[in-house]
Amino acid sequence: MRPESESKRKLLETAIDLIWESSYTSVSVDDICTKAGVNKGSFYHAFKSKSDLAVAAIERHWEHKQPKLDSIFSPQVPPLEKLDRYCQMIVDDQRQKYVSFGKMLGCPFCSIGCELSTLDEKIRLKAEQMSQRRLRYIESLVRDLAAAGYIEATDTMQVAEEVRTYITGVLMQAKLENSMRQVERLQVGIMRLLGLKQLTTAAA
Repeated sequence: MRPESESKRKLLETAIDLIWESSYTSVSVDDICTKAGVNKGSFYHAFKSKSDLAVAAIERHWEHKQPKLDSIFSPQVPPLEKLDRYCQMIVDDQRQKYVSFGKMLGCPFCSIGCELSTLDEKIRLKAEQMSQRRLRYIESLVRDLAAAGYIEATDTMQVAEEVRTYITGVLMQAKLENSMRQVERLQVGIMRLLGLKQLTTAAA
């Protein structure tokens, strides 16, 4: 495998934040090249299209997140601690972006996936793949909570899908409101959804 070129690395690191901050359709190849400090010829040497760059940038963003997710959802971590650490990761990520960009950005996969769901099947499928990867982590958490007797869940995948949908909705609403208010109560809402009543009361 050939080593990744410096220009390709810059394009990948620039694209996801630029598209996430604005939107896919509002960001041009020229915008990405200018922000990355890469000429247009180098762009088309690395990627056939903006769509191909977006798919690769989504994957790169996931690669940066995966080690932290693997650590949070490690079998050695107690299930309630997993829930706490996962929610805190989401809150910290959103707060960091809010401070950096001055606005709520929500979930990059959901944002670009929803924007292009009827326009670019390649990007939609990539965003859906990211969602499915996140679902597997959540399902493992639900399974561990059920095994430890914290919740009743005969169909852990269905419960995990409901939790994923809730998280997605919170991040979309936070972006709509341009406010951290909903995100900061994410864990309380998930606890309530899972039926962790005694813990929800204590956390609230």
